[in-house]
Amino acid sequence: MGRNPPAARSFVRVLCLLVLFSGAAASARANGEFDEDHPAGQFTVRVKWDGSYVIGITKLSGLMRHTEVVTPRGGGDPNATRKSPGLSSYEPLVLERRLSQDGEFERWANKVWNFGAGLGAEASLKDFRKDIRVELFTEAGTLAMAFNVYRCWPSDHVVLGEMRADGSDTPVEILVLQHEGWERDYTVIAPH
Repeated sequence: MGRNPPAARSFVRVLCLLVLFSGAAASARANGEFDEDHPAGQFTVRVKWDGSYVIGITKLSGLMRHTEVVTPRGGGDPNATRKSPGLSSYEPLVLERRLSQDGEFERWANKVWNFGAGLGAEASLKDFRKDIRVELFTEAGTLAMAFNVYRCWPSDHVVLGEMRADGSDTPVEILVLQHEGWERDYTVIAPH
């Protein structure tokens, strides 16, 4: 099996994302999914779990799947390799929002590890995973695209992001979600 160095994999992932997004935008325009009033890329995003929208999301990382390339070499092949798909993995989803009184990020993160809980009660293994929904809306507020993300759980929770001492920064809260895959909801039809 051939292995690519981490820097090369990162470069390839970024390149694939650029190609994916530019290709998706071109395809959407060609299929009439977007018009001049709503060009691809002018969206707002909302995240929903437990049936409710999470307030204040200001930044969301991309949904990305990576499939390893396996290059086996048969005994009879002189100097040639075959390329096949290997294991697929999904990059974590990172949610960021301004610090607020809403405790949704913290409540979910506490299901994975709640400091100060009694022995054996630090984690809630029965319901620490959730399916979430990521929705993209046009400037007019019309739902244009939606993705379902499965079996998410918070691996990182930053309750107070990095700030300057002079008070010039807005404090942020960050939740990093591991997940087992996503799929587009094709029942959502983009506006024309």
